[in-house]
Amino acid sequence: METVIGSDIDTVLDKLSRDDAFRAWVLDDPAAALASVGVAIDPRELPAIRSLPSKEVVMSARLAIKAKLASSAGAIPFFLSGKL
Repeated sequence: METVIGSDIDTVLDKLSRDDAFRAWVLDDPAAALASVGVAIDPRELPAIRSLPSKEVVMSARLAIKAKLASSAGAIPFFLSGKL
């Protein structure tokens, strides 16, 4: 089961790794672009000069995060049982 944060991150990373229009929107108006997928961010916290890694780098990071979350989620029953 994904958390809301995990789902938001996955959505943003998926769009950044595949959608050229979304990438351009993020560079132009990141607060609005992120709001379109349900992520609220204070525009005052954003840098004036922005850049993005390549789509391939974003996809690789997305897959690595998903793998890490999946392996961590599998350990939860052991943590809860107190038997490691």
